[in-house]
Amino acid sequence: MQIILLEKITNLGTLGDVVRVKDGYARNYLIPQRKAKRATKVNLAEFEARRAELEKAHAEILAQAQEKASKLEGLLLQITQKAGVDGKLFGSVGNSDISVALAKQGFEIPKSSIRMPDGPIKTIGDFALKVSLHTDVIVSVTVSVLGETS
Repeated sequence: MQIILLEKITNLGTLGDVVRVKDGYARNYLIPQRKAKRATKVNLAEFEARRAELEKAHAEILAQAQEKASKLEGLLLQITQKAGVDGKLFGSVGNSDISVALAKQGFEIPKSSIRMPDGPIKTIGDFALKVSLHTDVIVSVTVSVLGETS
């Protein structure tokens, strides 16, 4: 299916690109999330009429993400979990736990934006994680997991 992208999407294209994607990806994700429209003549004409407005909105969102990134860069989060004497946690620290810890510090970050390349944290220590605020803005955050014995 041919679609027009209404925002930048990683590994797909930028605002205004006409790309071909699988039908299910377009119907089930891109179009309902208002990230794309079908590439019909009517939609192409409508997009070209609104192009400046969409680019301005995209620039504002990018500026907000960069501002938030400057505050978040190098942040150290401390999370306390129950742990055994060998340093292994009873359970794990996932992206939802990190999202809650960020919210306590005043940063509303959705858990889907937190990148944990090695999966959930299962031991005590310091871990460097990435937070994706925008497709162009990725920030490094350090999470320090502290053990709590019961």
